[in-house]
This record gives sequence, structure tokens and C-alpha cells, in this order.
Amino acid sequence: MALPSLAPHRSSAAPWRVLAAELDAWAAAGQVARFWWRDDDAVAPSPALDRLLALAGDAPLTLAVIPEGTGPELARRLAGVGSVTIAQHGIAHENHAPPGQKRIELGSGVPPELAAAALAGSHRRLAALFGEALLPVLVPPWNRIAPALIPLLPGCGFGGLSGFGPRRQRLVAPGLVQINTHADPVDWRARYCRPAAEIAAVLAGHLADQRLGRADAEEPAGFLTHHLLDDAAVEALAADLAALVAAHPAARWIGLAEALAL
Repeated sequence: MALPSLAPHRSSAAPWRVLAAELDAWAAAGQVARFWWRDDDAVAPSPALDRLLALAGDAPLTLAVIPEGTGPELARRLAGVGSVTIAQHGIAHENHAPPGQKRIELGSGVPPELAAAALAGSHRRLAALFGEALLPVLVPPWNRIAPALIPLLPGCGFGGLSGFGPRRQRLVAPGLVQINTHADPVDWRARYCRPAAEIAAVLAGHLADQRLGRADAEEPAGFLTHHLLDDAAVEALAADLAALVAAHPAARWIGLAEALAL
């Protein structure tokens, strides 16, 4: 079901001026800002997925795929689409949180060893489906994971962990790189598309913090979408951002493998 756009996005250069100005500052400093794009909850081919792939164009795109929900149909749809890589989106995207608590699949309610074994099994299933397109990266559903599980991830075959918000450190466990997203156009509480100016400000703030030495300079700015829920307003916002990054000389899209140096 599409999200109702209570604050419809209108395609315009004006809302993006703050981000363009920050990119101009990067250009003046002789630097290039890096962006990466993650889309969550992929399971099967759909018109929404087709629109997402068209929006991304040549920009590298990482699909966070739910292992227990996907199958050969998605693998066939993505075969030969070289700009797309796959990350693992949990196990079945099921909420195991007690009533009244924030939703989490990979939480404290499941012993870490059992969760790690299930993750490893799901990773093998994705590898059989997607082959070299699969990266050893875990995207926890709802961007939440029990701290006790994190040190076990490298033993499950993972070299990367992706959540939301500026990372505190590059390595969250030996052999495990954190690479997060920073801007989500959906306001999940109000269930509407955030104004483009708000997304531009979030991304510009992340880049300014990097440029001025207030944040990890190696973490690219991450853009997060959910193609199965995104409506026309979100898609228009994504199209504007994709065009700005592609056109500005001090910006470029990079793939997740480059972001993680895998």
C-alpha cells in the first residue's frame, strides 16, 4: 500500500539548494562527496521495483533482500543488472519484540548463537540465488540488532553491517565494517513523504560535518528507500536527488562494495 503524501513533493531545484551549496563547498575544497543508495524489503519482481531500477538508472543500488520471502523470480529479474548488489535483510523480517517495545527481529529474545546460525543459513540461501551479486552485508530489519549478536556476524560470513544514522566507528567488531544510511524520505510516524528540503538538509548536514572534521570522513552519505511502500512523492524526491548527484562535479554515487572497501 502506498504511503499517503500529506506533504506532497514537487519537483523543483529550490528545495535542494542547501545540498547543492554544500557540494559547491566540497568542490571549492577540491573534494568529491560520495553517496550510496540502499532500498529495503525486496522480495520479488514488481512494478514498484521496475520503477526503482528506472529511477536509479546507472547509479549503483543495493537491495536489502528478505531471505525467507524471496526466490528465483527476483534473481531472474536482476540477472544482468550490473548496477545492483544484494545485501541480506535479516531472516524473515519478523518482529520478535515483546508487546509495547520497538520492533526487532535480531533481538535479545533469541539466543545470539541461534540467531547467528539462522543468519548464516539464510546467507547461504541468498548466495545460491544471487551468486556474486550478494555482498557479505547484513541489514537488520528496522535497523536494530542485539549488541551481543554483532561480534558473531563475521563468523557467519558477514563483513559489513548497515543500519541508520552516523556511525560511531568504522569497525564495530573485528572484521565487521559499519556502513549506514542517513536520510529516509518517509516519516514513519506520520506516514508521509518528508519535504525534499528536509532530506536535502539532512544530507547537507552530514557532508558538512565530514568536510569540517566533525564526523567520519570515510562514511558516504546514505539514502534509504522502500520501493514497496514508496509513493509518487517519494519517487519524485528520489529522482531529484539522483539527478543532482549525477550532475554535480563534486558528487558521485558509489556502490556498497566500494563504500566498505570489500
